Amino acid sequence: MKNYELVLHRVEADLAAGRLRIGGRLPGERALAEQLGISRPSVREAVRVLEAMGVVRTATGSGPEAGAVIVAEPVSPLTAVLRLHLATNHLPMGDVVQTRLLLESWSAREAAARELESGELKVAEELLDRMDDAGLSPEEFHVLDAEFHVALSGLAGNVLIAAVMTSLRSAIHGYVLAAVPNLPDWEGTAVGLRSEHRAILAAVRGGEPDRAADLVTAHIRGFYQAAQLAPFGGAEG
Repeated sequence: MKNYELVLHRVEADLAAGRLRIGGRLPGERALAEQLGISRPSVREAVRVLEAMGVVRTATGSGPEAGAVIVAEPVSPLTAVLRLHLATNHLPMGDVVQTRLLLESWSAREAAARELESGELKVAEELLDRMDDAGLSPEEFHVLDAEFHVALSGLAGNVLIAAVMTSLRSAIHGYVLAAVPNLPDWEGTAVGLRSEHRAILAAVRGGEPDRAADLVTAHIRGFYQAAQLAPFGGAEG
């Protein structure tokens, strides 16, 4: 085990045992080095890794804001990891699409089964209204499209699912946009996507779990099939 990994294991154990909590601070660099019998550069390396993982936020200096503070920001690290693995083809696009299908259909079903307040749907509704602008470029449309799907997943009430969805959507955005030239009629496709989005949200609002899940699955598969993006005929929107 590398020295910096000793710090990671120590932080993990302290979090699990409740000795460290969100908003708490890591022991100082010197204290950790002495406690674990490692060098201060190894502690600094561990803190950099923890910051990249979204577990701590650091600030230099000697005031009350200095040091490494425990935070919970999983989205950016997950997004970065997925992008890197997609770039190396370690994660086949077909697998990513299948994962998205599983997550989004589950989220739509769960969201429709919940007793949502009208205010909870406001963000998704506003995104659909903004997507109705016929003057949007494909890139602008798909940015809003991505935000809509993340908002829809968030309605399921599962923080981890929402974080993974945010990461997946960001990771595949470039692939989706690159597929637009493959579409025979982008304007017609955009009209269809708008209609499908509205139908999905209506099913969620109306408390129709199975219909919401089926609609989002057909929506995702339909786009990827039209754009020839996935080998099994599979996904977007």
